[in-house]
Amino acid sequence: MTSAALRLLTLCSVAVLLASCATTGTRNGQTQYLEAFAPNTVPHSALYNQDMDSYWDGDGMVGAPSIIIDISDQKAYFYKGDSLAGVSALSTGNETHQTTLGKFKITEKDQWHKSNLYGDFVDSAGNVVVANVDVTKDKAPPGTRFDGSKMHHFMRFVGGIGMHEGFLPGYPASHGCVCMPAHMAAIFYNNVDKGTPVTVRP
Repeated sequence: MTSAALRLLTLCSVAVLLASCATTGTRNGQTQYLEAFAPNTVPHSALYNQDMDSYWDGDGMVGAPSIIIDISDQKAYFYKGDSLAGVSALSTGNETHQTTLGKFKITEKDQWHKSNLYGDFVDSAGNVVVANVDVTKDKAPPGTRFDGSKMHHFMRFVGGIGMHEGFLPGYPASHGCVCMPAHMAAIFYNNVDKGTPVTVRP
């Protein structure tokens, strides 16, 4: 193969590669690139904090509520009786803080819950001085206080783990809890009671 032909083949290969992986979705009208994510954590949809899957059809449905949280597809399925009432996109626990598998029941509901472990150190005016801290490891700088991360519409089902409003990067990224889009967390919260069954499956 001549050097000119080899150069042409190389240029074509590069063009195909760039066309196939440069853009992966949009966020607020902006192109989202794979490079925006940490290595080996590119979400299935590659849409950063966008929710394309959630819906609710449960208004007017009858039947006892139950929830199935599926770790593999990062979705929660809400049933009323045997009928699927809605689906929510999720972000469950990461590799070091995995969401516990098993069969549980809602044990607590707290609409304005805040974390007592994870959050920020803020000054007297509420300005963030140190972000994303773990109070079991990080020490508050002088003149600051701990402000726990918002976990609104919290539905505890095992230990410190529950479903709540949170950030969805498109892959498992929480400290064990089940993060949901704000509107879906509110809907689930308003349709469950203490004792509602929750199944977490791999």
